[in-house]
This record gives sequence, structure tokens and C-alpha cells, in this order.
Amino acid sequence: MRHFIDEQGGSWVASVAQEEGGDYKGRFFLVMERAGDREGTEDGGSAESSAGVGEVVPARLPLQDVRWNSVKTAERTLATASDVELRRRLRAARGRAGRPVAPTMPGGGAGPRPLP
Repeated sequence: MRHFIDEQGGSWVASVAQEEGGDYKGRFFLVMERAGDREGTEDGGSAESSAGVGEVVPARLPLQDVRWNSVKTAERTLATASDVELRRRLRAARGRAGRPVAPTMPGGGAGPRPLP
């Protein structure tokens, strides 16, 4: 878990989530959550974002294209990631919020991908 500040001063937490299933390769993926909304956001609630006035973005933003094979590797990656990299990933997640996602490819594949 890693705390960071976005471009507008909003506090976020980058953490790791686990995808259940038979395929163990790439089972852990990146999740961005508002630091103040970490408690009780399992329902996928939304809140006004610091990204723009009146913009509504989910409080929990999964990035399922950023994957790791183990929690240890994920934690090391997050611990060494720069704030610039975390903000870039957050911008990508915000941009994808609300876009439909293709189902996971058979056999594990690369995971869900945003539809064009």
C-alpha cells in the first residue's frame, strides 16, 4: 500500500487486490482508492473527484492491466514507484472509469481490456 497526492492535491492510496480463479499467474493487480474513502468503498461508491469541478469518479479504481504474480513483487513495485508514475496510472484509471471492459480472455490471457 502506498499513499500519494494527485495533481490537484487529493490523497490517494495505491494498493494490491487479488483476482480469484484457477490461474495463479498475474492474479494480483493494482487498485487506486481515495485515501479518505478507503473504509466502506466495497460497494463501488462514487464521489466528486479532485480532478475537476463536478466530475464524478468511483472512489475505487482497479487497473487490471497492471498485474503481478505475487504480493511480495507487487508491494516492492509500489514501494519503489515514483509519485509521477502513480499519478500517471491514476489518470489512466480515471480516463477508463465508466468505460465498458471486455471479459477476461480464455486461459487467463492478458486480463480485461478496455473496449474501443
